Amino acid sequence: MAKEIAALLEVIFAGLRKSGRFDLEATETATRAAAHHLGGKVLERLLDAPSGFEREVPCACGHPARFREMRSKQLTTVVGPITIQRPYYLCGHCHQGQSPRDAELDVQGTECSPGVRRMMALVGSDTSFDHGREQLEMLAGLEVTTKAVERHAEAIGADVAARDEQQIHRAKQLDLPIPFGQPIRIIYLEMDGTGLPMVSSETEGRVGKVEGHPARTRECKLGSVFTQTTVDAQGRPIRDEDSTSYVGAIETAEEFGLRIYTEAWQRGWSRAQTKVVIGDGADWIWNIAEQHFPGAIQIVDLFHARQHLWELAGTLCPNNPLRQQRWLNHKLQWLDNGQIGKLVSAIRAATERYPEAADAIRLEANYFEKNADRMRYPDFRRQDLFVGSGVIEAACKTVIGSRLKQSGMFWTVRGANAIIALRCNRLSGKFEDYWAARQEAA
Repeated sequence: MAKEIAALLEVIFAGLRKSGRFDLEATETATRAAAHHLGGKVLERLLDAPSGFEREVPCACGHPARFREMRSKQLTTVVGPITIQRPYYLCGHCHQGQSPRDAELDVQGTECSPGVRRMMALVGSDTSFDHGREQLEMLAGLEVTTKAVERHAEAIGADVAARDEQQIHRAKQLDLPIPFGQPIRIIYLEMDGTGLPMVSSETEGRVGKVEGHPARTRECKLGSVFTQTTVDAQGRPIRDEDSTSYVGAIETAEEFGLRIYTEAWQRGWSRAQTKVVIGDGADWIWNIAEQHFPGAIQIVDLFHARQHLWELAGTLCPNNPLRQQRWLNHKLQWLDNGQIGKLVSAIRAATERYPEAADAIRLEANYFEKNADRMRYPDFRRQDLFVGSGVIEAACKTVIGSRLKQSGMFWTVRGANAIIALRCNRLSGKFEDYWAARQEAA
């Protein structure tokens, strides 16, 4: 301890000699370093193997592994690097060695303590791995490599995903426990997809959005579940605070259907008095709704529907905003009022005036006609329901885009899914529960 205090005082006096003033920041940093150094020494003493350790332990092959020697292991901990001594055992039958103390301390196969790995998971889920490394150095005084942040963040994300898969498998086997609790007034489920930039090997053979060009992205399917209890003074629905949870992955619609079903069930879907699914017009969304959520009210996001009309107006009257607005007269109002039959008739009638756009007109008319029952907006408003998918739209940006679509980023499916699982877990408020369950299972 005397050495640490002497070094700290030297920093203080050196600053005074150089500038004639007290440098608080330098003193803070030096004090933290001294505290970490002292904490490391204490931790080493606490973690050193006790003298009464076993002379032999079971080996996986069924034979006993006998004590061979004491071996050292270097660990990076939240108070800096330490070195611990633990017994090493060797099996005379299969010649496999082991240090059971590593499993006990949850440092098997790694040189980073659980606390440091947790910190790396947090920063790695929030920002680029290199920026996360800088944050750990600046904020915690820990020196780790960018690769270490990537490796441990993705490993913990993969573990989160694996635990989710266990629950999804139970749902597939119809083995989920019935969630008990108070009735839920209104529960919502929203789904959407967003493209992620991938390394070339992950898009090989896939057709891109532009004809003749290969794909550069893969679609991440994202879902959110939240509840609503009341409305504001103007009668507009209000999402219950802290009620939103997220799930997502790069996977097929069939796989994602089970994922979102599992989340909805765990959130109390069966206890809800009113159940609502909101999405755009993508077929995969409504196929999932029909398969896993029969009887739920289905709503096409009003703003997506309006966008369809605006895009059609742009196709019919390119580079002419005045004519576009004139064509849209009444049509947006019909949409808002749920007069979809009238809207479809008006769209189809446009073929006579714009024969060159017949295919686009037919496509949009079919879109509105197919989704007419999902566009009964006056009925939905009378039930105090949301008619927009703003929650999932925002989630595509905050949960996925802000972390996985930064400039210069390209992902493998495995790496992306690990970080997606980690971010969904954290932003759903489940990370502490995951970490507690992980420690109990260790």
